[in-house]
Amino acid sequence: MQQDILFGTYTKKTSQGIYHAILDTETKTISTPKNVIEIDSPTYLKLSNHELITVAKESDLGGVAAYSVTNEGFKHINSVLQPGANPCYVGIDEARQLVYTANYHKGQVDVYQIKPDQSLALTDTVTHQGNGPRPEQGSAHVHYTDLTPDNRLVVVDLGCDEVYTYDVSAQGKLSQVSVLKMEAGFGPRHIVFAPNSQYAYLAGELSSQLAVLKYDQATGSFEVLQIVKTIPETWTQHNGAAAIRISNDGKFVYLSNRGHNSLAVFAVKADHLVEFVEYADVCGDFPRDFDLDPSQKFVVVTNQNTDNATLFARDLQSGKLTCLQKDIVVPEGVCVCFTDQL
Repeated sequence: MQQDILFGTYTKKTSQGIYHAILDTETKTISTPKNVIEIDSPTYLKLSNHELITVAKESDLGGVAAYSVTNEGFKHINSVLQPGANPCYVGIDEARQLVYTANYHKGQVDVYQIKPDQSLALTDTVTHQGNGPRPEQGSAHVHYTDLTPDNRLVVVDLGCDEVYTYDVSAQGKLSQVSVLKMEAGFGPRHIVFAPNSQYAYLAGELSSQLAVLKYDQATGSFEVLQIVKTIPETWTQHNGAAAIRISNDGKFVYLSNRGHNSLAVFAVKADHLVEFVEYADVCGDFPRDFDLDPSQKFVVVTNQNTDNATLFARDLQSGKLTCLQKDIVVPEGVCVCFTDQL
């Protein structure tokens, strides 16, 4: 079986934009990635109904771009750009045909409508205010915007140490429902939800911590149940936690460590709290993003500073990872996106 993968990248050095590769699950190898879209700084991307939505940048403008996926390749539909920094995350709302972006530098959430012709149009903007105690927390830094299991919008703000929940109207307008204040300096970055929709797992970039949260759908609020370290207690060098994923069966949580250069593996217990399993060496430097393939038997991680991706086999019972391939050339790789729409 073959799985398509798209890699988003920075384009500060040699990268040309978005790259495509194929994971062959029989030979357990990934093909040499090929550039398929030339675009500036496509640092995060998602696919929806044969449409690719990606972060985009042009000169001093930042925003999103839409491409249709055709048999001939990718066709640019439109871009919606604003003065200032480009966003760092893209979320897609299939039911309401909306796109959500997180803008780290502006502390801002933008909402776009996917119009019938597949073009994008801005419908709402919310800007956060606040700060935290760490040097990186001088202002609000929205790092994640995506749907909760009950189709609200959860927004993770690294600068304010807060997790917001918003209601979303059919027209793409946001209204705040609740906010969770994390410990000062936690630095929340990304969040994933358990399959039962009642629990969530939050990555703390600045604190190198993982928080287990209880999610109340009646109120849209979160409660902290557990906080654990994502790196060894003996690690004294710099580290920043980055991407977080949960297996489809909800039994394992994975988190990437930039500095320790590992994937931390945690088992989810019956009470939904976590216990440490292992650290898997990513065979590169600065693992910004990773994902599990649809079969859940493989994990692919991109290492930004060493321009390589690493392929792991994943044991479905223990959750442990075994390196299969580490020489996959992905220049400035920062996003991994498996897709069945190519």
